[in-house]
Amino acid sequence: MQSSTPAPRATGGRPRSATADTAILAATRAALVELGWSGLTLGGVAGRAGVAKTTLYRRWTGKNELVVDAVAELFDELRLPDRGSLAADIEGVVLQFAAILARPEAKSGLMAVVAESTHDDALRERIRASIVDRQKRLVLEGRARAQLRGELPPESDPATAARTVDLIFDVVAGAVVHRTLVSAEPADEEWARSFTALLLRGLDGAGEAPPSRGAGNRATSPHTPAPDDAPPS
Repeated sequence: MQSSTPAPRATGGRPRSATADTAILAATRAALVELGWSGLTLGGVAGRAGVAKTTLYRRWTGKNELVVDAVAELFDELRLPDRGSLAADIEGVVLQFAAILARPEAKSGLMAVVAESTHDDALRERIRASIVDRQKRLVLEGRARAQLRGELPPESDPATAARTVDLIFDVVAGAVVHRTLVSAEPADEEWARSFTALLLRGLDGAGEAPPSRGAGNRATSPHTPAPDDAPPS
């Protein structure tokens, strides 16, 4: 299949202006909301951003590259502050992700690049590298923090750990995207708590211990009897 995605842009020349980059990416997202994928042109984006076409072409050589970077910038806003437990960390990032997807520019941008990638393998790979793989940092960071707290066991096999990271990312991202963009249902705090509890039960079944949320509200494994139900010794 011949791809319409251009080769990576050349390096060198004059230093790039962060201000121009920001203006161009913001203009790209605005154009997607207003015009859609088919109506977006690099010349039109340059006009919206108030920069010369040559300024844009020195940075992005094609629409696919530009739009993916514009969408990726939104998801780079995601952070994983330490909220004290793995469950709270997951709930926090789920709510952040849902809030970003609720923004028109994120919704339009993500749906546009995903739709185009169904017939453009190179575009799909660019989405993977610029959005998916980049945001897996959140899973890696959260797992490492939970391991330091003693909430998750240490990793013994790198290949198994990598597969687990992929699965966690797919489950979280897939659930939030489906909830907000497909079902158009609210991904509010109640939903985030329910989703997180279900995810942690799955991790427990896969051999990853559920997190402790404090001595008075400690999560227990579905396979482990609660203290009141424990068999007599």
